[in-house]
Amino acid sequence: MAAIHLRIGAALMAAAMLTANPALAQTKLKIGAVMPLTGELADYGPAALNGAKLAVEEINKAGGVLGSPVALAVGDDQTSPQAGVDAAHKLVSVEKVNALIGPMGSGVFIPVARSVAVPAGIPIISGSATSPMISTLDAKGFAFRTIPSDAFQGIAMAQVARDKGYKSVGVIYVNSDYGKPLSDSFTQAFEKAGGKVTAATGFEPKQASFSGEVQKASTGHPDALLLIAYTGDGVPILKQALESGLFNRFLLSDGMKAPEIIEAIGGQFLDGAAGTAAAPLPGYAAGEAFKAAYKARYGEVSPKPYIDGYYDAVYVLALAAEKAKSTDGAKIRDAIRQITAEGGEKVGPGEFAKAKQLLAQGKSIDYTGASGALKFDAHGDVGGTFAHWEIQDGAIVTKEVFEPKL
Repeated sequence: MAAIHLRIGAALMAAAMLTANPALAQTKLKIGAVMPLTGELADYGPAALNGAKLAVEEINKAGGVLGSPVALAVGDDQTSPQAGVDAAHKLVSVEKVNALIGPMGSGVFIPVARSVAVPAGIPIISGSATSPMISTLDAKGFAFRTIPSDAFQGIAMAQVARDKGYKSVGVIYVNSDYGKPLSDSFTQAFEKAGGKVTAATGFEPKQASFSGEVQKASTGHPDALLLIAYTGDGVPILKQALESGLFNRFLLSDGMKAPEIIEAIGGQFLDGAAGTAAAPLPGYAAGEAFKAAYKARYGEVSPKPYIDGYYDAVYVLALAAEKAKSTDGAKIRDAIRQITAEGGEKVGPGEFAKAKQLLAQGKSIDYTGASGALKFDAHGDVGGTFAHWEIQDGAIVTKEVFEPKL
């Protein structure tokens, strides 16, 4: 009986220790995905979430993190700052996640990072939030992104405009942390290269009509219209621009790179429309490995952007937790740059088992992402290359991938 009492006492003491130290109680890595399953970015959310799910499946097939399978919990941010904050709070307080991926939109990412991730002391990684304002966040080192800032996309977009032979451009942008900074970045780069932005006007989402904005953007009779938007508002703006007869040549931001705009308007009306989106260089081994795995899992490789960035976000968090030997948020944060540092042994998509083995041996690793080399600077930002894509014969095709140099 004494032995039984001793065992019971020991078990109760162990349970008390675990209760007192939640870090010991939860060694399973749980990632919260704050994604737009409804709202303006709903055309992109499910595909990006598939990228994250693929990463989780591969990691769990390789034995998971710290001996346990990784769990993924999802919240719909509705492409709305308040809904995003509410979804993130629920993931942190109810689902008890150790880290967050997303939100997709910069205007949602910023309040979620400020009011949820940073106070909770957990890392947050977006594969799509591109606003330059994110670089200035006082995020205590918890905010990261696997996609370059729009400070670079504006330069890339100006280069595409120049390559298309446009000397003047009118701009319509969504009035948000995404649209206005990208418009400013493009304007600065385009005019530095000798072009002219004849007019730039912002719009509020979900308007009944955008005819006023189209009229304003046509001031000075520019060669083309640059539309910085998401598909929900972007489609009616394109329709009204065409119907007005004021524009028939278009430049489009990454938020418009979706087959849905072709289906809604007709490829014949958009032939030659060009845009930019972050993309790895052709033949990039890690990117090709990811595409092959994605196609095998989902049947096709979507032309939509951001999918590879969310795949990478999951891999980065999982490898950082494995490196830190902990699911504590601050420890994961501190290990993120360690598992992507120069000098480590290269590992890429689908190589979680190899990476885990190297870490167990005390060796350094350098995770080379599907979306590109992930060298996070002091702001959690990465560099990268951009695709010049166009709509041709009713399909989205990549013309070239380049590093912005304007």
